[in-house]
Amino acid sequence: MPNKQTSNARPEPLFPNQHSDPPSGRRRGRKRGKNAQDGQPPPRYPDIASSSQAFFEGAKNVQMRDLTVTVNPNSALVDEGLSKFRHCLSPEKDTNDHERSTVAGWKLLVKHISPNALHDSSARYDPPKCDEDTRVELTSELMDRIEDRENPQCLLCMTGAAGSGKSALQQTIAERCEGFGILGSAYFFGSADPTRNNTSTIVPTIAFQLASHNPALKQAISAAVAQDMVIFERSLRTQMNNLIVRPLRYLREGTGLDLATLPHAILIDGLDECQGEHRQEELLTAVRECLLSDDLPFCVFIASRPELAIRTALAPGGHLHAVAYHVQLSEHHDASGDMRRFLRRRFERLSLRTGNPHWFTQENIETLVEAGSGQFIYVATVYRWISEPRASPAERLKIVLTWTPDAEQKARPFEALDQLYTNILLNAKNVYESVDTHSGQDFLLLLKIHHINIVDRFSNYRGVTFVHSKPHLTDLLGLGDESVEILISDLHSLVSIEMGDFPYLRILHKSFSDFLNTKSRAKNLFVPPSRSYSHLAKCCLLYIFRCPDSEFLDIANFPRFLAPQGILVEIDDELIDFSQKGGWAKIDSATNVHPGLKQDYPYLLEQLDVLTKGVRKRNPEIVEVMRTYFE
Repeated sequence: MPNKQTSNARPEPLFPNQHSDPPSGRRRGRKRGKNAQDGQPPPRYPDIASSSQAFFEGAKNVQMRDLTVTVNPNSALVDEGLSKFRHCLSPEKDTNDHERSTVAGWKLLVKHISPNALHDSSARYDPPKCDEDTRVELTSELMDRIEDRENPQCLLCMTGAAGSGKSALQQTIAERCEGFGILGSAYFFGSADPTRNNTSTIVPTIAFQLASHNPALKQAISAAVAQDMVIFERSLRTQMNNLIVRPLRYLREGTGLDLATLPHAILIDGLDECQGEHRQEELLTAVRECLLSDDLPFCVFIASRPELAIRTALAPGGHLHAVAYHVQLSEHHDASGDMRRFLRRRFERLSLRTGNPHWFTQENIETLVEAGSGQFIYVATVYRWISEPRASPAERLKIVLTWTPDAEQKARPFEALDQLYTNILLNAKNVYESVDTHSGQDFLLLLKIHHINIVDRFSNYRGVTFVHSKPHLTDLLGLGDESVEILISDLHSLVSIEMGDFPYLRILHKSFSDFLNTKSRAKNLFVPPSRSYSHLAKCCLLYIFRCPDSEFLDIANFPRFLAPQGILVEIDDELIDFSQKGGWAKIDSATNVHPGLKQDYPYLLEQLDVLTKGVRKRNPEIVEVMRTYFE
């Protein structure tokens, strides 16, 4: 806890060493607007500007040194009287210099903000938000915590899957806070907007909004900018300290400003859409070290997908774990009922437009809610497409309900959703493949194999991996035990890991699975099943060489894996190499340990006829070698 100062101590200087640190730690009780030293209200000062008595009336030859003047913040002296007083003390100094410098500081601050990031920005016109009768319990819980100024837990973090409605909740909270007069600032990151997809504008934008609520704070922040014209090139911690923390403390100690009178809610949405994990981490650290100090009034509310930076910070041992109230949106808040109400209300509005109240049914709504898998963005996207003014809602609803990935299908009802998935996948791919130890590994191919495993569950088939122990797909792929977690490090908003006898992925949204399986939707991110199975077949052949003979069990499922029905697997070169290196001989030798394997040979031979069509033309001798082991 910082050392207490004596009651007659001078106020903290507004412009100390630019890189000095703010106090750390958080005291309980959160006494705001009181003297930090003794808990007493700040002293009242005489209103000099309104007094009829002049300074040193009748005095002559007055000399002053080391003069410190403290003024009442409610006095007219803070306005025009202050400039006159300065001029009296230093008549040779043009007071307009200070005013011009302050104006220049404010103008420079404004140049570094992002208007597009504001909650009421025209760039975000008609942003998603919650209906009055949706997310009622959750919004009430969040507002109760934000409004409670005495709550020592002043950081709220909400994480949830992509499209689960985080931004709509944040927008709703922002508007309610504004209505209650407690919205200090709101900043909405946006990955597609260069003015708000990085951290360069977030501190200036927060400072700008806070300053807009109080003229004295505006002047102090402007002066801070004028004092350090390269402040926006400094670290987020330094910016936050010098543009927000120090001006507030200076006003409180120097003028008696009650910080509890200021709007205190600071909202940050879409942290995951900020470029660079290290920048996200830097912002979270700056918030903790600067804005959560006990002598400041703020309550900070951050919303994000559960990607690496915030996931690590909130995990046990993370620097935010002990200080944050964590709302896990997808796991603990079922949105199905809200999605039903959302669709019914909007479909009923369309009924007024079309004059046909029977163009949809409750069954249609249930089908859409089920397809949404708790993903609010799914039903919002569908409604937006159905409600296009130059189209028939009934016809478009039918298209959505019967939509198939036909090559000739021109309708694109899920285009907005597909763009979301594309952005997330591209970012995860780039991050994964940039790691040197992942050199040569194809992120999309590995993800697709794990996706296929969700349905086919290769790992459950002993014949696939040929080992006694309960096998992992990662063993077959030749990857480490932690490879699955590493693979999806940046995909936790779309998938999760389920732990049973072996780890496997769980797709959080059915629409994401549809996206991966549909070339017209995934486009360049689409991985054909034949490529996935070909890679698995190659890995399987290599695995046989690594596996001791004594660990073979059966090969009944081997052809299902090497030659899946209806899928062309191209591994001719690998089969030739496998045969030349004695792979078939190794399989045959396993019958000495497990004689029962022989009964599966006829079935295997039948399937190998399909698999070896290409090899027969190029190298018939190899096929004959293979046959000698199975006839």
